[in-house]
Amino acid sequence: MLRIHFTDQDLARVRVAAAPDPLWETVLATQKLVLDGIPVFAHWRRRVRRELREQGAREALRFLLALAPPARYFPDFLTPPESAGGLADGLDALLGTPVARLGHEVALLERERRLPRWTRGIVAGETAALRQVADALRLVHETLVAPQWTAVRTQVDTDRALRSRRAGEQGALGLLDSLRPTFGWEEPVLTARYPVDRDLHLRGRGLRLVPSYFCWDTPVALADEDLEPVVVFPVSHDHERAPVPRDLIALLGRTRAAVLHAVAGCAHGGELADRLGISATAVSRHTTVLRDNGLITSTRDGAMVLHSLTPLGAALLG
Repeated sequence: MLRIHFTDQDLARVRVAAAPDPLWETVLATQKLVLDGIPVFAHWRRRVRRELREQGAREALRFLLALAPPARYFPDFLTPPESAGGLADGLDALLGTPVARLGHEVALLERERRLPRWTRGIVAGETAALRQVADALRLVHETLVAPQWTAVRTQVDTDRALRSRRAGEQGALGLLDSLRPTFGWEEPVLTARYPVDRDLHLRGRGLRLVPSYFCWDTPVALADEDLEPVVVFPVSHDHERAPVPRDLIALLGRTRAAVLHAVAGCAHGGELADRLGISATAVSRHTTVLRDNGLITSTRDGAMVLHSLTPLGAALLG
């Protein structure tokens, strides 16, 4: 059981990651690839295993699995907070990990399993060894995660929209309560099933919640309690394959119907363009028509325009 202890200061500093974290998704996807018995990932696993044979990424995958074995401890330096800014930022931060921290975290991993000899270079902070880790993460991300990124982004955006709504309506307490059934919230403690029995005291530092596509069943927390508290939790996959209704396509046209369907995740224009593979100009044209006909609303937030469904738009989607 994981027990996360909040103070009043912590409740004021709870936040949800703005986007999927590419390094967390890469490490967790690596583990899910070798864990059978999770039906939601079965199709993805079959496709990726075929591509691994074709792309020659199997060696990078084996390399990474030595550091991040499935369903077990893996070093925190593989998922630095800078990864929230993108894969390149995360890998740059990994390359700058202090030597003392590298040695400590690899030693924790070695308590659980015998490690290959090449990990000694990581312990010593050798640039070449860390570069090999970064290159493996990049290649595995390109093979396992990048082709799935539209689904990853869609599901994480949808989850984040739910959390944002609850936070807007009920504050931090409502946000934490919305994390059921993965978590249980009994003020001032957030609990979840966990592989080990652990108490995490936030001590006024707050908590960054990271919704994750490739996290499954139980959340994952950073092991080092001196680091900024981060907890990664699984998003729902219930509606991942929900198609755009045929009647809606007949009424609005395929692209405009897809835009309306995607707006259900409270996306902004740039996200819609990425998700649907159309230009920003096309997104603007379709959202204008949808807004003028009362199906969505649009709100400017700095340089971004945020779109959300109206009750009529939601009813049309069913």
